[in-house]
Amino acid sequence: MIDPNLGSVVASPTPAGVGSNEVDGAGRPLVEVDRLKVYFPITEGLVFERHIGDVQAVDGVTFSLRRGETLGLVGESGCGKSTTGRAIIRLYKPTEGSISFDGVDLTTLSGDQLRRMRRRMQMIFQDPYASLNPRMTAGGIIGEPLEIHGIGSGGERRERVRELLATVGLNPDFGERYPHEFSGGQRQRIGVARALALNPDLIVADEPISALDVSIQAQIINLLERLQGQFDLTYLFIAHDLSVVRHISDRIAVMYLGRIVELAPSRDLNTRPLHPYTVALLSAIPIPDPAIESRRRRIILKGDVPSPAAPPEGCRFHTRCWLREKLGNPERCVTEDPALRLIETGHEAACHFAEDVAGSVEQQQVVGRPASRPRSSTPVASPGDGAAAGDPAAVQQIPTA
Repeated sequence: MIDPNLGSVVASPTPAGVGSNEVDGAGRPLVEVDRLKVYFPITEGLVFERHIGDVQAVDGVTFSLRRGETLGLVGESGCGKSTTGRAIIRLYKPTEGSISFDGVDLTTLSGDQLRRMRRRMQMIFQDPYASLNPRMTAGGIIGEPLEIHGIGSGGERRERVRELLATVGLNPDFGERYPHEFSGGQRQRIGVARALALNPDLIVADEPISALDVSIQAQIINLLERLQGQFDLTYLFIAHDLSVVRHISDRIAVMYLGRIVELAPSRDLNTRPLHPYTVALLSAIPIPDPAIESRRRRIILKGDVPSPAAPPEGCRFHTRCWLREKLGNPERCVTEDPALRLIETGHEAACHFAEDVAGSVEQQQVVGRPASRPRSSTPVASPGDGAAAGDPAAVQQIPTA
């Protein structure tokens, strides 16, 4: 059998004889991302290329990830979720900022040092059809990381592949089959097995279930949860489905146009969203109770997402923000870029008027609870309800999980 530790990793500031688990036990997050920027240049000209701008895919993202935690990263398509995940494992080179993995700044590593560090972080890709080499067998795909890093002998690798196939719920004898002989869910399990091959600490799951049927999605989610408990894995779970992210995540970060606009524990974000964009996203998730759902109001955002090559001045969400219209279009939203600030314990939001979202009719309707009366004690009618939003009879309350 192959040594579970799979050899040594790149040297770090850790004192001799101290393992990664001991260091993390001192309280330092496993991953710390600070002011991360990833820009893609825009050029023109065929012979002489001229740099005329940048696509600001990720623009100043900051967050941390604790060992054993699942951080969900959600947002609309094109908001920079996948780019953030790929930058963390250095598939993309950051333009600015730092990415600290267990105390080591990944942005300063290259060559053999980066390759050795990559043993400890792996990725599950979105498309189970495109992410597997059709000319390689399942066993060859899963065993390739072991071969690249020179782990074990040929016989040990084959035994490790069989062990991984069994771990993800596949027949160990399926290693001789090719990708086209598997279903979509089975292919994604092969991708999971490949990510586990080197016993990583961190797995970046880039929308791992979006291309699968709903019944298969549940199987993959349950598999990821089981493996996390079994191997003490840390997940960055990227998705656009808040209902799935709510189920699997400990904390959730909401991205919009390259920025994190809200970061909070999963339960808090789903029961008390404090950014108008998060409220709009949650309004699109149906509540499985007809009485409650009939009284909810979907918040339709106006217009399209601005281009990341020319983001708006001030708050990037102000061009589509329902709260700004409700407050009379304050000038501050256009002139001042809001910072991600702590609003409540463990709950951050990048909005100048996040306090106005708390307790608003829109927030209460989205989470399926009766809206509280404004501070003036004047009843506020919910649009189209014909009843005061503060009236308990107007909106029924549902139990939260």
